[in-house]
Amino acid sequence: MNDLILLSLQAAGVVLAADFAAGLVHWTEDAYIREDTPWLGRWVGRPNMVHHHLPRRMTRNTWWESNKELLVAMGVLICAAAWLGCLTWHVWLFALVGGNANEVHKWSHRTRRENGRVISLLQDLRILQTPQHHAAHHTNPKEVHYCPVTNALNPVLDALHFWEGLEWLLAHAAGLKRQPDSSVPGQGIPPEWIAEMRRAG
Repeated sequence: MNDLILLSLQAAGVVLAADFAAGLVHWTEDAYIREDTPWLGRWVGRPNMVHHHLPRRMTRNTWWESNKELLVAMGVLICAAAWLGCLTWHVWLFALVGGNANEVHKWSHRTRRENGRVISLLQDLRILQTPQHHAAHHTNPKEVHYCPVTNALNPVLDALHFWEGLEWLLAHAAGLKRQPDSSVPGQGIPPEWIAEMRRAG
């Protein structure tokens, strides 16, 4: 019985670690990467801008389109763990959750009918992040609830002002400033290509 409890606690810890890692990536994209960011602008900045302006558009993406970057990163993690001789079930679980974080994120933008009974049940049981919980992230100025997998971490991190503190640290230590988000009123005019996408539906 004790072994089962320990195993469950370890699994929960790994899931939360993957949720935090996905949140860290999400925060980085939102705070610092835009379409004109060198190297990452086209692949990361532009899709992220689309998501903030047109949140439901991501529900059209296939599984691969939603998760390919994270899956590549998790593949590198698995290879590195295998090379170092520490490829345990913990790493596999982290890679499974982390590699599919955007899929879970996508589910929080879909309707119950689109998600089906199983995903909706997992959301109802608070095993997966609920649409209501994630909606806070899309409430202006869009600076909270970055972790996309569970409902557990966001209230804690936001109460601690974790992301604000991290931005303050980077601003003072490295001169990095949070970039304006044109989907937030008063933070700039959306680019014309966003307006074209909006008109096209």
